Amino acid sequence: MLNFWKKDKKFYITTSIAYVNSEPHIGYALELIQADVLARYYRQRGRDVFFQTGTDEHGSKIQRAAEVSKKSPQEFVDGLSEKFKGLKPLLDLSWNNFIRTTDKKNHWPVAQAVWLRILASGDLYKKKYSGYYCVGCEAFKTGRDIVDGKCITHKKDLEFIEEENWFFRLSKYTKEVESLIKKDKLKIVPETRKNEILALAREGFEDVSFSRSKKHLKWGIPVPDDDSQVMYVWADALTNYISGYGGIEKWEEHPSDVHMIGKDISRFHAALWPAMLISAKLSLPKNIFIHGFITSGGEKMSKSLGNIIDPYELIKKYGIDPVRYYLLREISSSGDGDFSYEKFEERYNGDLANGLGNFAARVLTLASKEGGLSGKSKKDIENFINLTNKNTENFKFDVALNEIWNLIHYGDGYLNLTKPWSKDLPEAKRKEVIYDLVFMLKTISELLVPFLPETAKKISEAIEIKEGEFIAKKIDNLFPRLQ
Repeated sequence: MLNFWKKDKKFYITTSIAYVNSEPHIGYALELIQADVLARYYRQRGRDVFFQTGTDEHGSKIQRAAEVSKKSPQEFVDGLSEKFKGLKPLLDLSWNNFIRTTDKKNHWPVAQAVWLRILASGDLYKKKYSGYYCVGCEAFKTGRDIVDGKCITHKKDLEFIEEENWFFRLSKYTKEVESLIKKDKLKIVPETRKNEILALAREGFEDVSFSRSKKHLKWGIPVPDDDSQVMYVWADALTNYISGYGGIEKWEEHPSDVHMIGKDISRFHAALWPAMLISAKLSLPKNIFIHGFITSGGEKMSKSLGNIIDPYELIKKYGIDPVRYYLLREISSSGDGDFSYEKFEERYNGDLANGLGNFAARVLTLASKEGGLSGKSKKDIENFINLTNKNTENFKFDVALNEIWNLIHYGDGYLNLTKPWSKDLPEAKRKEVIYDLVFMLKTISELLVPFLPETAKKISEAIEIKEGEFIAKKIDNLFPRLQ
């Protein structure tokens, strides 16, 4: 059971904020679409939804990428942040707020206020430190995170850094965070990711460097009352969930219901972030959902490997809802999934063109000839509805879509069995069957609202309810077959 405040109409969902050292790719689009499904789902149920995303714009990677581009860091992040904002119309997303960590008015004061709360708890101390730093991860690496002198995630040589920094006493909160996760007071989904964090806790969290010297990094939020340091990029970035929501008071009224993040940043969200909040005497998020990676040919998509899929190009070629459908259906919600154009076109032709598109066209063509249709559906489809909703609420988006397609197949079977076009069928029976089919299609369109909003709207607009009757009209082919 997920941790939601059932009596509270508010529902606050966040994605991670995208690191803007390069342009957006389809992997981040997956997270945005998954979050959008939940946001639309709960809006559909009358909840007061606040959906937030944004861009993470400080740190060494940004500073270096800007230098390579011969731009100032601010010019560099301004251009890329606009690209990420452009994903909203591109993917038909419904976020309420887009936060930027370079926002000095809304973000910086909150990040610094959280810092001061942690300082007041006695959990920040300054010391000289030397260690191996991965610019890609924006983190110091130790132990099993290093293989042959390289970061296991980015597979690049680590940099040896020696400087005086502020440190956060993360080790102090190991047992408390571990207990919260074990008891599901901080719910981590799926269970495999929960177990990974608990395994880290058993080893013991280590204190983390919480600032960088301005000698090495100038691009960041200044540490309060210390002109020599800027805040560590994660100390800065994680507080976006508070700053973008309206500040500390708003967060305390209703902390995040769901953080949706990728598995590569799980330890920051499930270990560092709760410890920061406990230290700052602030409420914890209720659920952290951790998704996997989109792979290409079995390898993680990355800029360094050159196997990135550009969401702008993909949408231009296939359209918004086919892309949303593929990512939600083909990619396991909590695991890795492979992208290929061959699989994409198989899904498109099989599930969309021949499946939903064909069923909708057949039903609406039949119903458009009938005038008004009234009655009570004789087909019990409650089980399809309940399973779709249950799986959506449990972040199993691929399984939820499978249930909707089971209903489409069921409707197709009923259509083929009853043959409402047959002249041998009595008029009353024909109208009853067609009413059942329109009712099914209308239900399918309502179930599709969170997943394929554009398609759901087209179907819904083709079925008018007037004085208790269905009045249907034919529509253009929803998904023309790909040749």
